[in-house]
Amino acid sequence: MAEENEQQSSEVATEGKAASVKRPHRSQKVGAVVSDKMTKTVTVRVDRLVRHTKYRRYVRRTSKFMAHDELGATVGDKVRIVETRPMSARKRWRVIEIVQKAAK
Repeated sequence: MAEENEQQSSEVATEGKAASVKRPHRSQKVGAVVSDKMTKTVTVRVDRLVRHTKYRRYVRRTSKFMAHDELGATVGDKVRIVETRPMSARKRWRVIEIVQKAAK
């Protein structure tokens, strides 16, 4: 009987730990889909402005990310992607929202 109580109390303690553990902050980006030719994968182009060190002007820089797509985004859609576990050799992002559909 005492052993059962110990097991139950340890189970409750581990459940409490699991509930209180928070995930780390996951980076989010918004960009445009430039390719949807792969199965459940899209390529998202993300633009950002960077200040040029010498000329002090803002220069547009572009990055492309491969993202897992369960929502069915198409080329031209504006999507929000979030950092996630590695899903393949180059895929570490996931589409969480289609912000704006492409004009047809």
